[in-house]
Amino acid sequence: MLKATLRSFLAHKGRLLLSALAVVLSVAFVAGSLIFSDTVTRTFDRLFASTSADVTVQPKKDLSSSVPTGAVQTVPASLARRLAGVNGVASAHADVSVQNITVVDAENESVGPTTGAPTIATDWYVTHRSPVELTSGHAPRGADQAMLDADTADKKHVRIGDTLTVMAQPGSFKVQVVGIATFTTTNPGAALVYLDPGTAAAKLLGTADKATSISVDAAQGVSDAVLKKRVAAAVGAGPYEVKTADEQAKSSAEALGGFLDVIKYVMLGFAGIAVLVGVFLIVNTFSMLIAQRTRELGLLRALGADRRQVRRSVLTEAVLLGLVGSTLGLAAGIGLAAGLIKLMSAFGMNLKATEMVVGWPTPVSSYVVGVGVTFVAAYLPARRAATVSPMAALADADVAGVGRPLKVRAVVGAVVGALGAAALVGCATSSKTASAASLLGLGVVLTLIATVIAGPLLVRPVIRVLGGAFPALFGSVGRMSQRNALRNPRRTGATAAALMVGLALVGGMSVASASMSKSFDQQIDRTLGADFVVQNANFTPFSTEVTDAVRGTGGVGLVVRQRFAPIAVRLPDGKRVETTAAGYDDRVDDVAHVAYAEGDTAAALADGAIGMDVGFAEDHGVRLGSVLPVEFPGDRTASLKVGALTDQDGADGFGSRGGMFFGIATVEKYVPGGQDSALYVNARSGATADQLRPRLERTLDAYPQVQVRDQADYKKLVHDQIAVLLYLVYALLGLAIVIAVLGVVNTLALSVVERTREIGLLRAIGLARRQLRRMIRLESVVIAVFGAVLGLALGLVWGVCIQQVLELQGMKAFAVPWGTIVAVVVGSAVVGVVAALLPALRASRLNVLAAIAHD
Repeated sequence: MLKATLRSFLAHKGRLLLSALAVVLSVAFVAGSLIFSDTVTRTFDRLFASTSADVTVQPKKDLSSSVPTGAVQTVPASLARRLAGVNGVASAHADVSVQNITVVDAENESVGPTTGAPTIATDWYVTHRSPVELTSGHAPRGADQAMLDADTADKKHVRIGDTLTVMAQPGSFKVQVVGIATFTTTNPGAALVYLDPGTAAAKLLGTADKATSISVDAAQGVSDAVLKKRVAAAVGAGPYEVKTADEQAKSSAEALGGFLDVIKYVMLGFAGIAVLVGVFLIVNTFSMLIAQRTRELGLLRALGADRRQVRRSVLTEAVLLGLVGSTLGLAAGIGLAAGLIKLMSAFGMNLKATEMVVGWPTPVSSYVVGVGVTFVAAYLPARRAATVSPMAALADADVAGVGRPLKVRAVVGAVVGALGAAALVGCATSSKTASAASLLGLGVVLTLIATVIAGPLLVRPVIRVLGGAFPALFGSVGRMSQRNALRNPRRTGATAAALMVGLALVGGMSVASASMSKSFDQQIDRTLGADFVVQNANFTPFSTEVTDAVRGTGGVGLVVRQRFAPIAVRLPDGKRVETTAAGYDDRVDDVAHVAYAEGDTAAALADGAIGMDVGFAEDHGVRLGSVLPVEFPGDRTASLKVGALTDQDGADGFGSRGGMFFGIATVEKYVPGGQDSALYVNARSGATADQLRPRLERTLDAYPQVQVRDQADYKKLVHDQIAVLLYLVYALLGLAIVIAVLGVVNTLALSVVERTREIGLLRAIGLARRQLRRMIRLESVVIAVFGAVLGLALGLVWGVCIQQVLELQGMKAFAVPWGTIVAVVVGSAVVGVVAALLPALRASRLNVLAAIAHD
């Protein structure tokens, strides 16, 4: 049996190659994501471990870590002098390092990275832990000198002697580049500007009495743990965190972990789609191979092989396929990881492919996925093979499964579908976001399973409609192509299922994204009343110089500032909610249309007052006039009176949780040193918005970090952000289509082999080669369109339910992107044509006499 199995496997290696590709793709994404994330993690672990001081004293993390306010947490610089006298301390240094800056060159072009990495200004302090070394020029001396990292200098064409402008929270200042420093470890992609240590604090923090952290080096023979205890005792119970080098490295790695997790989970999402779609392909392939080998399997049974041996033989073939696919997939995964490392280098993160990490979990996961998928997918066909009777060796057995009733599928599909439909109905009628989202997930899974199970039941009615015009358009060739697609509903359903999965996902997410875009458009139209909004490109706060420059621009009439503050509110129902509140200047009604259930803007912005969304207030027992304890960063607290309740029809969906806001004086009082996040600008009386815009843009030329946007720009910005998610879905669709094409090619290729005698007879009675190719292409097209129609119908139902969940967050608009839907159906027909090219060409080249004599 083992010899027979190996011979069978090698005899069908061409047919199994397409199935192996599905395994290769899924394993490649699993292996690639694990290798890449392990490599980045190991690289940054080394970086953080090598650059962390023996003990670091820094401000205790508070609410300000949740949202950028522009304020910098600091510790007293004098703390370094006090810690220098602690027993076991070799040295202590007051560090200054900030990220709330913008650096521009002499032409007002930004010198910072464009990939989202920060621009960091820090004091030049050389230790054995420094991640860079001076390679050109000299260290900065005095307030007007600076040093730049070599990668940034090279990308932005900055040379020694050039003048840069640093825009910091205390104010802007000019520096001359006097040195270039080169990274000795991994460059994380940030731009580093080094200043003279004697003036860095004054320039970046506004006073020489502050520092952002204290680095403490241990004396010879003193461990980090012992030193930490002594330093902690010297620091006392102040608002500080004391960490050893290992703890600091771990903390830094955890902060990076979110970025790595996004990449890892996106790639694992691709792997999941590849696995799911690959299962259909493998099931179909093995089912057809079993059907075509009915006589061969019957002969094995007649020679004495029992059912278990036959089943084991088929499963052994599947395991061999899985082993081959997993090995190739692991190799492809290593290549994929190398490509990602190169891609990250293009974005400024200079990883080294020579330091690629392939840990033992990677090959184990690869083989578990590859072999597991093929084994599970081949199990049902293997069981079916074991039921072949020895008498099948003596007769011309029909293709297995063609005429078998679909009653079991109908019952199981109906039950699972009913459960899925009930879950989706529950989602649509739920009033709680959490429960609606849970029911949505359950409904999506169950309806997908039900559609896969019941797909063959839909083949005949749907394909009769989709291919109804074929006889009229293509005559007898069209009629035969339609009947070929109908002759084996199980096979057609399984082939179309691969495409259906991807298109269902695209249909659902397209409806969701279109509905979100329309909802945001309506919300912007309802609420934004300003002529222009001035914001940072990445929504981080900007220097007060920008605000002053905007106010001084000719034609500007009104400027209303927006400044964010992270807060924690203790509510009457006992819950403590952490959220972000916005502070506004007076006259916010002139730049925004705010609808109130109770109170007004003046009451909400009054000293000691706060406004919030009425729905949130009702959920937590808050009333107009309620006094709420509010926590601010730095352990500052206040009791604020609810002065107004807004009814913005989507405050939670379009803003922070609870839609909380107050006067900007409150923010300045409890979050000192903060920066503005947005400016709402109206033209003065007698000036138009068209006249004001070029003036604002000229004013802001010196501040490339901020942009001027009107309503149309704002809508485009939101649409572009939503499109990023949609592009990811389209990428998943692309992968699903690749595997679906493989599935259709595989099905048609095996179908040609299965119908060799039939094709020979058709050719013998006059069917031309061109007609034969057309027949197979039309069969492929109708199968692909069937999968598209099924997937889009399912996706539209999902999209409606997703919109119901979004409605609970205030996004009440509903939209269907009909252009996308039509394009997907047309694209599916093209996919069908492409998938049929090779099988049709092979069929047309069959020798007529050999085909008629085929057994």
